[in-house]
Amino acid sequence: MNWDQIEGNWKQFKGEIQSQWGKLTNDELDQIEGNREKLAGSIQEHYGKSREEAEREVDDWLSRH
Repeated sequence: MNWDQIEGNWKQFKGEIQSQWGKLTNDELDQIEGNREKLAGSIQEHYGKSREEAEREVDDWLSRH
C-alpha cells in the first residue's frame, strides 16, 4: 500500500494509527488529515523522537499495511 491510499482512506486508518500511537488524539488525527509529514511531526512531538525516527516508524507502519 502506498501513502496516497492511506491519505484517501484516512478515516478508515485513524483507528489503526491511534492503536499504534495512542498519545495522538482524535482531534489531532482529524487535523493531520492523512498528511504524512504532519503525522511524523505529531509522533515526534508526543514521543520525544527525532524526525528521522518518527518518519521511520511511519514507514514501518506503512510497510505492514
